[in-house]
Amino acid sequence: MKATSIMPLSKASPGCSYSVISIRLNKSDRRRILDLGLIPNTVIKVLQKSPLGDPVAYFIRGSVIALRSECTKRIIVKKV
Repeated sequence: MKATSIMPLSKASPGCSYSVISIRLNKSDRRRILDLGLIPNTVIKVLQKSPLGDPVAYFIRGSVIALRSECTKRIIVKKV
């Protein structure tokens, strides 16, 4: 049986797709993330890192958004 790769979104590799398992943010940051359409079971594709590594561009529900690592280290995903 193949083990699933569960990790924070901040550790995800560019070019790969992941599914959201949980969001462990404070109330205001969580609301912002949910408003962007980032909810459990959403598929996210990591597009590219900025030249300094933060923020990172993600493709979510037909849109490209940039998120900082302070936020993405609290979003738990698994590789799909």
